[in-house]
Amino acid sequence: MFNRPGRSISVLIRLSHIVMNNISSKPFLFLRVRCISKTCSDASQSFTVSYLINKLGFSPESALVVSKYVHFKTPDKPDNVIAFLEKRGFSETQIRQIIKTRPTLLCYDVEKTLLPKIQFFQSRGVSSPELSKLLYYNPRLLSCSLQKQIIPCFNQLSNLLQSDSKAITAIRRNPYLIPCKLDAYMLPNIKTLRDNGVPESKIISMFNYHPRSFVMHPDRFKEIVKEVKEMGFNPLLLKFLLAVIMFRKVSKPAMERKFDVYKKWGWSEQEIWEAFRKYPGVLEASNEKIAAIMDFLVNKMGFQSLLIANQPSIFGRSLEKVIVPRGLFAQDLLSKGLIKDFRLSALFHTSEKVFVQKFVNRYEDKAPALLKLYKEKMDLAYLSCLKCNCEMSLPCRLTYQCFVILVLITIILPPSIGRVGNRENKVIFFKVYTGLTGVWIEDKQQIHIGEEV
Repeated sequence: MFNRPGRSISVLIRLSHIVMNNISSKPFLFLRVRCISKTCSDASQSFTVSYLINKLGFSPESALVVSKYVHFKTPDKPDNVIAFLEKRGFSETQIRQIIKTRPTLLCYDVEKTLLPKIQFFQSRGVSSPELSKLLYYNPRLLSCSLQKQIIPCFNQLSNLLQSDSKAITAIRRNPYLIPCKLDAYMLPNIKTLRDNGVPESKIISMFNYHPRSFVMHPDRFKEIVKEVKEMGFNPLLLKFLLAVIMFRKVSKPAMERKFDVYKKWGWSEQEIWEAFRKYPGVLEASNEKIAAIMDFLVNKMGFQSLLIANQPSIFGRSLEKVIVPRGLFAQDLLSKGLIKDFRLSALFHTSEKVFVQKFVNRYEDKAPALLKLYKEKMDLAYLSCLKCNCEMSLPCRLTYQCFVILVLITIILPPSIGRVGNRENKVIFFKVYTGLTGVWIEDKQQIHIGEEV
């Protein structure tokens, strides 16, 4: 019994010797084996490509790419997998995307591999629509081991967040949580925060929104926490965690590039760090957004650059939805003598409700037509958000931007030019729209500036 491995190795050596000695005199022996193997592989790949095109609507190019990762000779298992997904409400487009991400799912056993995972999540209170969304955005869950990865990771997340539903949310926001070794790369980091005096409630709250930021090598995470603490952040405040997350998300080269942008607007390195202490999000905004906000506030609105450094939370507001509409609207009120001046915080650091109370309702009797336009813009934006579940799709964003620009043109231009339907109005609209969004609309086509047409 104990001589079997040695005997097998001996046979393998002898076989290799025979093949190598005969490869010159009888090469057909070796080539025949290779040809048979290649023919079988080609036939399998050809069937797979044909199946993906005819059954799932893949393009020939996409089907060829996917077929490199999965092979099957009969449609039995793929048909079962597709029927399984269709039964759970997945559309053909969603199934195609799932298979494109995880091609090997087509060869899975539905009863043994896929169904138990579905049943586990349902037993934890996940509804069918939620589960469909979770699996669509994170199809890797279907290829993870239920016993070795899904159940242990899910239980650890549920215990940490004190809720199964919050664990599901965390998994949806960071697909890599499930196969990740949480014992090695997450739980030690949670302990580091606790040891440094960060309240449990704030850890859980921040983890809900930024789960990926807590997953990294513990030694590096300790260095970040130490650095943030040495900068003077109070562990009891939420800003401490925000600063940790920023250092975790933004690499040093990217941080240096952001510093360069701020310095171009006259900020010193010390002033940038002071702004970071007030609002860590100054390092999260993209270089383009930083430059655009500074250009609008300094060159268009006339604010001093260092005044903005003292109120850095403005970099967390939307340029298109908040800063530009409110800024131009306030300037028009100023030009009409309805207000004497305005502060940065009053314009951009308030909610929509407070802004309307301060700048819209207050002057309703003095400029009803002007204020009506702003209310219509606000109502349309609200309805667009409702239709898109508060996450505007591209068409809704474009519709919203178009309406805001039309409102601004009507506000700023004289009545002879600013009428709806006026030809000059349309020309100005396209110029303003292109400047703000980088998109030129011509003959019902959208062309992004900088793209080849």
